[in-house]
Amino acid sequence: MRRREFTGALGAGAALAALGGRLQGREASAAEAPRAPAAPGRPLMIGMLVYPDMVLLDLVGPQTVFSLLMAQVNLVWKERRAVSTDVGVAVQPTTTFAECPEELDVLFVPGGLKGTVAVMDDDEVVRFLAVRGARARYVTSVCTGSLLLGAAGLLRGHRATSHWYVRDLLPLLGATPAADRVVVDRNRLTGGGVTAGLDFGLTLAAALRGEEYARRIQLVLEYEPQPPYRAGTPETAGPEATDDVRRRRAPAIAAAQQAALRAKTRLGT
Repeated sequence: MRRREFTGALGAGAALAALGGRLQGREASAAEAPRAPAAPGRPLMIGMLVYPDMVLLDLVGPQTVFSLLMAQVNLVWKERRAVSTDVGVAVQPTTTFAECPEELDVLFVPGGLKGTVAVMDDDEVVRFLAVRGARARYVTSVCTGSLLLGAAGLLRGHRATSHWYVRDLLPLLGATPAADRVVVDRNRLTGGGVTAGLDFGLTLAAALRGEEYARRIQLVLEYEPQPPYRAGTPETAGPEATDDVRRRRAPAIAAAQQAALRAKTRLGT
C-alpha cells in the first residue's frame, strides 16, 4: 500500500487526532516537555542519523513507520556519500549536518555496537546531536543508539534503555537504565535492541498522531509478532545462552564501556 493510499484509508478523523499527543508517565518539565506540534500544512520533520557500521534494521523499522506518518524524513550524515551497514547494504544520506533542518519534530539515532562506539568519540557527530537534540520535540533512539545520545549529554536525568548487553553502561552517561522494550521519559523515547524498533516507532506514532493512527499503521504492517522461540531476552534465553553471547561479544562490549567512560569524563556525569 502506498503512503497516500494509507493516509486516505485512515480517514480524516484519525489522521488529525491528537497531533503531538501527550506522553504518559512522568509530568514533563517546561524545558523537556514535547514542543508544540508542527504548524498546519507542514509535514512532520524527522532527522535520522546514519553512520558507518550501523545496524540497518535499527533504521528501517522506525523509518517505515515515519514514512506512513507522511513525514519528511532526512537521513543525516557528515556528507552525502553512502555509508555501510552491518549487512553490507549501503544507505544513502539525503542531507548533511550543515543542511539538516534546525527545527526537528524527531531526532532519531539507530544503533550498531561497532559503529556506535566509533562515533561516540567523534566530536562533530556528538556536537550535531547535542545542538539538534536541544531543539527537537522528541529525542529518540533504538538499540545502542542511546549510548550515542548519552555521549551527547541528551539522557542526563532520564530513564532510558538500550540493547541488553550494554544497558548497564547508561548510568555512566547520567541516565537511569530500564529493561522495558520501549522507555518513555518526557520527550525522550528509547527502544531496546534491534527488533524493538517497530514497537518504538508505533509508540512514537501514537504520541505524534494519536493511538488510532498508530493502530492503523500496525495493521498495515501486519505487525503481530509470534517468534518461534522464547529466547529474545536474557531472562527467556537463560544463563547459558546469555553468557555465550556475552563471551562472543566481549571485545565490542569492552570497547563500548571504554567509550562510555570517556564520555562520562567529558560530560562530568
